[in-house]
Order: sequence, then C-alpha cells, then structure tokens
Amino acid sequence: MRAFGFKEINGEIVELERPVPEPLVGEVLIRVSHAGLNFAEVQHRRGDFGEPEPDGDVPGLEAAGVIAAVGAEVDGFDIGDEVTAYLPNFGGYAEYAVAPAAFTYPIGDLDPVIAAGAPTVLTTAYGLLAGTGRLASGDTVLIHAAAGGVGTVAVQIAKALGAGQIIGTVSTADKAEYAQQFGYDEVILRTGFAERVRELTSGRGVDLVLDSVGGETRADSLEVLAVFGRLAAFGDAGNYPDLTLAVRPLWKSNKFVGGFNIGDLARRAPELVSKFGRAALDLVAAKQVRIDVTDVLPLPEAGVALDRLAAGTNRGKLVLAL
Repeated sequence: MRAFGFKEINGEIVELERPVPEPLVGEVLIRVSHAGLNFAEVQHRRGDFGEPEPDGDVPGLEAAGVIAAVGAEVDGFDIGDEVTAYLPNFGGYAEYAVAPAAFTYPIGDLDPVIAAGAPTVLTTAYGLLAGTGRLASGDTVLIHAAAGGVGTVAVQIAKALGAGQIIGTVSTADKAEYAQQFGYDEVILRTGFAERVRELTSGRGVDLVLDSVGGETRADSLEVLAVFGRLAAFGDAGNYPDLTLAVRPLWKSNKFVGGFNIGDLARRAPELVSKFGRAALDLVAAKQVRIDVTDVLPLPEAGVALDRLAAGTNRGKLVLAL
C-alpha cells in the first residue's frame, strides 16, 4: 500500500511502500479516506519520540474511513462501517491503518473530513478539562494557542461543561479574530498576557490553564493561578527547554501542576481514552461543539502540512485526503 513518512529526524516526507497491515486481537483495519494532522506529528518528525525505524516511520494519529477487516474479539463493528479512530501507534498517513476497536468510533452523519480531525483533539481537550483540570461549574479558564486544533474545541467543551469566563491567548492579531468565533469571552495576545489576565479577572486569577506552548508562557501561567488553580500542560509547541519547578512555592501558594498525554493514557488507562472520546463526540453530535477544518490537502502534501503546523501559521484543523 502507499504511505508517506520520514526516514531520518527532520527528514523530508516521502512516499513509502508498506504491506497492508492485519488487525490483531481487539483491532480493526481501516481503509483510510482522510487523516487528521496534530502537532504530535511535528514532534514525531523532529525526533521527540526517538529515531525512526530503518525503513521509515509513518506519522498520523487520526484516520477516518471504512472498516476493511475486523480482528478477533471485536464486537460492534462490521466491514463497511464508516468510522474515525485515534491511532496510538501512528500510521494514519497511509491507505490502510489499524486501530484499537476501543478508540474507534462510528461517524454517523458526520462528514468524514470533519471526523478525521476529531479523535485526538476532542479526546485531548475533554481529558484536559474533565480529567487533569477537574473543571468545576463556574471555573475561569485560560487556554493558550486558542486558534489551534485543541484550542478551538476546548473552549466549546469548557462551556458545555459549565465553565465561567474563558480567556484565550494567541500569537497574532489575525489569530485572535479567528479564535473569537468559537466562544471565548476574551482573546488576547500571548506577549504580556499575565498582566492582562489579572485585569480581566479583577486580580483573582484563573482556576485552570491549558498550556501547549511551554517555556516562558508556562512559567508565567503559574503566576496567574487563583487559589487551588491548576496548570495542565499538554505539549511543547515552542520546543523550549523543560521547566524546573520547586515544590515548595506550589505548596505555599496552593497551586497545582499536572499534565495530559493521550499516549500514556492509551497505555495505562485506555478506558479513559474511550470515555473522553465518546463524551466529546456526543457533544459534536449534539451541535454543542464543532471542529473547524480550515484546509484539506492531498496525502502527498503531508510534508507541506506538517511544515505549516511547525511554523505555527495554521488555524483550526488540517486534514489530508487520500
């Protein structure tokens, strides 16, 4: 089958020939029609997850299409079903991909293009809010990278779960205008955001921060946490050196720092991946959350799409079409 991937860290995305995989116990095989892109695939390419295999790595955490085969001990799916899936072992940039049945969801009336961009960002956003963030009714939330794939759905899920004031930060004014449409109460520039957040919250600070940027943004976010405020880290888009945090200041100021990593969750608590994914997709079906796919590129342009994500110029969600 045809697939696209890389053979060296930061290498060019090239066409690779792969055998059609066979689903193992608890897995389904999907004939892929569309694949969603996520920043984790930029990290994959730049070597954050180690060296690629000698014959190359195929990125891709999300795929939508039709079930082509069903592995043993799989119930609820038949050949020909239209589905979307989270792929914990990557592989979405290909004509066929295997996925755990537990992380595979019927798409119903959802457009396959939209469905392809759903499983990872929705599960991540819901898990950040309901899992790591322990969001409570009325909580004030600060979301960095508000115009990105996670940021545009996290604000909608937060509102559906009863959040109060929701503030987003972005890197440019045009991104601020774009992000505003998804329900943010305020969207501000990330430069100097801490002072503006204090103004917007009358000095109280926020109950929850969702941060995928890292670096100085993460450090400054700690300073705007309210009493018992939580910082939930879920990425490192800026590729900054990791922070070294002392515990004593957190203890003395009643603050919490945590993280959300869907890959770790898939290994250690897969039932939560399913729970968060299904709950978020239910909100999409109920028209409470929408995924904004801003561009669809052909699969051979996967490298172009990843470069856009890496440069931070993209808004919303990018999808590849086969």
